[in-house]
Amino acid sequence: MQHRKKSLYLRSRLSLVALLLCLPFILSASHTPSALEQVLAAGELRIISRNGPTTYYEGRLGLDGYDYTLAKAFADHLGVTLAITEEENFGNMFERVGSVAGHMAAAGLTVSKQRQEKVRFTRPYMEVTQEVLYRAGTKRPFKPSDLLGKSTLVISNSAHAERLSQLQQQLPELRWHEQSDIEMSDLMEMVHNGTIDYAVVDSNAYDMNRSLYPRARRAFTLSESPQAVAWVFPKGPDNSLFELADSFIADAHATGMLTEMEERFYGHVDGMDAGSAFTFARRVQQRLPLWQEYLEIAGTMFDLDWQLLAAMSYQESHWNSRAKSYTGVRGLMMLTKATAREVGVQDRLDPIQSIYGGAKYFRKIFNRIPDDIQGADRTWLSLAAYNIGFGHMEDARILTERMGGDPNKWTDVRTHLPLLTKRKHYRTTKHGYARGWEAVRYVQSIRSFYNTIALHEQVQLRRLASVSEDGLTPVKFESELSDGTSLL
Repeated sequence: MQHRKKSLYLRSRLSLVALLLCLPFILSASHTPSALEQVLAAGELRIISRNGPTTYYEGRLGLDGYDYTLAKAFADHLGVTLAITEEENFGNMFERVGSVAGHMAAAGLTVSKQRQEKVRFTRPYMEVTQEVLYRAGTKRPFKPSDLLGKSTLVISNSAHAERLSQLQQQLPELRWHEQSDIEMSDLMEMVHNGTIDYAVVDSNAYDMNRSLYPRARRAFTLSESPQAVAWVFPKGPDNSLFELADSFIADAHATGMLTEMEERFYGHVDGMDAGSAFTFARRVQQRLPLWQEYLEIAGTMFDLDWQLLAAMSYQESHWNSRAKSYTGVRGLMMLTKATAREVGVQDRLDPIQSIYGGAKYFRKIFNRIPDDIQGADRTWLSLAAYNIGFGHMEDARILTERMGGDPNKWTDVRTHLPLLTKRKHYRTTKHGYARGWEAVRYVQSIRSFYNTIALHEQVQLRRLASVSEDGLTPVKFESELSDGTSLL
């Protein structure tokens, strides 16, 4: 994605440089500086956002998240730093945009007629639908009238609350609860646990978190059609920053940057069915703690993400240290005899040795990947090679290049890996036939497991942060009914 980002940055670089050169003279003149001039002069783009897994969060390598990544790319495009103002309440977010709090708002905000009366939206960078969730094992609702008499919870001042208000005109008895200090993943957890009957979340949040809360199931779509998600700017005569942001989104569409971001943040979501997700979620709590310390140590030793090693070991053995397959591979990382010898493992059933050996072997493969392949592509290609063999993975990269794809991009290589099962293709390769589709499924599964483990850790950290100073009393949920009265 880096070379595509560069094309975005270069498109208006000359005009920006020219503006920067003239800025001291412009600002010394009598006119009020525009929003763009203020951003460039301060060297900082301030955005208003909301902390969460679909917007921005602190990852293992610093701030991350879909909205953060896109806003950071825009700030880089302008040649300025990015600063974030945290705002929990969506209503306040629309009121504060254009103030000292932020030049724009970027928090997965959907476009609606009601909101457009107050603020200005750029062209969309994503579309979502509003999904009503229910708990598996309970009666499924199929239409808005099925929500009557049940507890439905949404985030305060959200597009979901706005939609329910519209439906209330046809269903006067419709009631729901609103709460501002929760995230959509919290709503999913509450449905999963049976704390509430129903909740409304965006489709992307559901897709991202469904493997962590498998009992929270999609019931029906509440929105009439997909809703556009866009950046928010204040209304007014000054369009300088807005127009540049709108143009940036257009370029992000044209260059494929948004497609690559979609793959990075949501490319894993179809890796598990409901049954597998339920089993995995349970084992994250019951089995992973047995091996986490050793996975973290191995991650440190070989400069690897321990959560990735955890996902690999689950894919291999379901965190069963005594696992054995009919092919003879054994242990937590399911090492072959040859691999065990190569990495110095004497007892494949020893979980510590197995984790050490698997991490060492994966690092060797990772180091063999060409240096010009970096980031997630390097990781996914390494995983494919770990599964299918480095030679077969290289054959797939050669086929990809022959057929006009990019051999350095996982999204292109995974399309061509299954061709290694077809004679007309594999007979032209050095290493011949291979079950290429299996490597694709292997990588996809690990991505799903990895994402769920990372989300689980975020949830654990949030719970620790919500504990009061005495270390015993968690912060309570406080909800309001749609008429403003307290739920608790």
